[in-house]
Amino acid sequence: MTPAVVGEVMALAMFAGVFLVLMAGFPVAFSIGGISVLFAGAGSLLGAFDWPMMAGTAGRMLDAVVSDTLVSVPLFVFMGVVLERSRIAEDLLMTMGQAFGKLSGGLGISVIVVGALLAASTGIVGATVVSMGLISYPAMMRANYDKRLASGIITASGTLAQLIPPSTVLILIGTLLQNANTQASLAKGDFAATPVTVTDLFIGAIIPGLVLVAAFIVFTIAVAVLQPQRCPPIEMSDHERATLGRRMLRVMLPPLLLIVAVLGAILSGLATATESAAVGAVGASLLAILRRTMTRPMLREVCQGTLKLSVMIYVIMFGATIFSLVFRGFGGEKVAEDVLRALPGGAYGALGATLALMFVLGFFIDTFEIIFIVVPIFGPVLIKLGIDPLWLGVLMGVVLQTSYLTPPFGFAIFYLQGVTKDLPIGTIYRGVVPFVFLQVVVLLLVMALPWLATWLPRALQ
Repeated sequence: MTPAVVGEVMALAMFAGVFLVLMAGFPVAFSIGGISVLFAGAGSLLGAFDWPMMAGTAGRMLDAVVSDTLVSVPLFVFMGVVLERSRIAEDLLMTMGQAFGKLSGGLGISVIVVGALLAASTGIVGATVVSMGLISYPAMMRANYDKRLASGIITASGTLAQLIPPSTVLILIGTLLQNANTQASLAKGDFAATPVTVTDLFIGAIIPGLVLVAAFIVFTIAVAVLQPQRCPPIEMSDHERATLGRRMLRVMLPPLLLIVAVLGAILSGLATATESAAVGAVGASLLAILRRTMTRPMLREVCQGTLKLSVMIYVIMFGATIFSLVFRGFGGEKVAEDVLRALPGGAYGALGATLALMFVLGFFIDTFEIIFIVVPIFGPVLIKLGIDPLWLGVLMGVVLQTSYLTPPFGFAIFYLQGVTKDLPIGTIYRGVVPFVFLQVVVLLLVMALPWLATWLPRALQ
């Protein structure tokens, strides 16, 4: 075989090898980077890989560390952890649940609404699901909710933090799509292509995110109408009913102000995503101080939690940087392009196949791993085929949100089971199925109506 053919075979083997190692349970970042280095060494010995290409690895890592866009990741993480520890979500949930009064399913609807508000405040799925599990599940059990329905509502609402901005997932997708868009534009000879930014992706995800929230609420209302015994109304004392309006204002106003400060600055063009992240971090800290929950031990825990999650993201990104470099050095990008071009349906067939691959991978590996492996490989090819990068980024966000719910390794499922001691894993699996179906329906809707993702960013330009 010629070196080019050997390289293409090794690119496919490396792609498969990474997934096998990840599913075997090895550490993510070191698996991706380690496998890539081993294949690069073997390819160099076989004459299929130019080893001096590895000299560019350090520069790429440095670019990632000093990237203005990626600075927003630890800031949004800090904001989310502060809000989780300040008990704002607990007050929101209980007060909104009472606001629905005697309506069947009212508490479930309030869980979805609070999940959306937390998503627009934190951007972290783990923090949202854990918070909702600790607060919502006991309340729903006291109200005699069906365990299967309760677990589905809580996990699905928690995953809204993946799609509704500010979202760390959208930040990473947007950063990688910026590079993919540049590569595709240069390959087509377009040296003045319109860039796609994280801010554009944030704005583009707002309408699909709200559509998904509406779908969850409609489903809960349908269950309340058809099977009211699964979601009975909650009881409220005369005192609670008399003070409801005042309490609603007190618990709703602070998080709404924070959402307006963060998303409003982005939508109005007054601030970039990174600058808004700084506003959010300061705003969340002020809310915690005003609630007198910001103690020195809490601040230490918040900083440690922020450090751990941020470092995990960066280390995975370093490993993925090596993987992308080696894969491209083997000619893997050409293999990916040839495969996608050969699929029936042209650009839309290639798009559907890529999203289907991401959906299937979501059953087995983490969202961040999927982003750092799939987007650099298939993103440039899809953009060269004519797919709008903004539309592509939002579609990927919807698919990756679903990955948090799909068994056997849906992380939202394990987050919920970890904070509820009497909830069998099988019950949660059955509870999430309708919500996975709803997410697939919304995905197909955004695929059929691209303007759902592209209209608002372009209207605000």
